[in-house]
Amino acid sequence: MLIEDEAGMATALRTVLEREGIVVDHVANAADAREAARSGTADLILLDRTLPDGDGLALIPDIRRDNRGVPIIVISARGDVTDRVSGLDTGADDYLPKPFAMEEMLARVRAVRRRPASVSVQRVQLGNLAYDLNNDEATVDGQRLNLPRRELLVLAALMRRRGRTVPRSALEDAVYGFDDEIQSNTLDSHVSRLRKRLSEAGGAVEIHAIRGVGYLLRQTS
Repeated sequence: MLIEDEAGMATALRTVLEREGIVVDHVANAADAREAARSGTADLILLDRTLPDGDGLALIPDIRRDNRGVPIIVISARGDVTDRVSGLDTGADDYLPKPFAMEEMLARVRAVRRRPASVSVQRVQLGNLAYDLNNDEATVDGQRLNLPRRELLVLAALMRRRGRTVPRSALEDAVYGFDDEIQSNTLDSHVSRLRKRLSEAGGAVEIHAIRGVGYLLRQTS
């Protein structure tokens, strides 16, 4: 999730992150950020301090209540030592003063995502299917699955809640950015292709459609 009110900066950051295969949800003020954070679907948050409706640091306690382990990197033109210390003491995982090089921003994103504390569970398994949450890698019987990015995100969301029904809205939040245009059958197409790939790889799991609700990933008997 990118929380940034400056349109030019938001566009630049989003472009660079999406080139790395990262789905970006962008909000431009604290009120929308609080609402978006309640979904708990963000894997990392880039947070600008100077928002039109308040200091971004005030969001950190609210975000932590809904998604305690999510890494937060503050990006701000307020880069004095006292500002950086304040950000870190409030609960940010990193503090990046503006202006900064995009290469450094990406390196910091990679660094906080590598930290064990950034994810409460690093590996989840269902039958012979395993998912490494740190490296976004799925395997069947130890053999890596080469999945397109969207299908990988669908699988990650289902694996996090394996054995439970995942609502369509939660899957769409996990797979698409807020500004993506989603056709009514787009998610179903991704799920259908994912089913086929899992079957071809010998995965002992099935994705069951719950009519009018969402999807359930379960182990086959």
